[in-house]
Amino acid sequence: MLQAWRDGDSSVLDRLTPIVYAELHRIARRNLAGEREGHLLQPTALVNEAFIRLLGEAPVEWANRAHFFGFSARLMRQILIDFARAQDTGKRGHRSPHVGLSIAGDVAASQSDPVDLIDLDHALNDLAQLDARQAKLVELRYFGGLENSEIAAVLGISEPTVVRDWRVARAWLFNRLQSAKDHDPGNISAGR
Repeated sequence: MLQAWRDGDSSVLDRLTPIVYAELHRIARRNLAGEREGHLLQPTALVNEAFIRLLGEAPVEWANRAHFFGFSARLMRQILIDFARAQDTGKRGHRSPHVGLSIAGDVAASQSDPVDLIDLDHALNDLAQLDARQAKLVELRYFGGLENSEIAAVLGISEPTVVRDWRVARAWLFNRLQSAKDHDPGNISAGR
């Protein structure tokens, strides 16, 4: 259906919309589940914005479902970061959304400290300079909600490589974000 849509068959959009919308909504709920109370962006608003941007983009050569949702993950990351920047009132982290890094896997979200999305975006950009594949993997898993097999298909690597890269990237991000948190003068727990 993605190929037919790309090729200009507008009738397939009627069949594709509920499928894509439901999957994007699942991803959005997961992305926003770890935010602190009082956040302003709701999953439906995130999905609506992502869907509008998807429809407004130039036709893309979709390789498969995973490629499509990888692209969607990038859109959701951009939307969340734009929202966080718009909400930030000058006091670092004052109103920007915070989510747990563990939302993407292995540890329960309630067991990890919240991560400022702007800090995460900066850390992912830094990671991309060191290892673009690991940064893309984190984006696909964290923002796209893709499983290891889907990530492997999108990146053209094996599942064991996905697992190894995820462990390394997650450890690097944890250290990078912890370092940023420890050096934040607005963080009252810094230096303890």
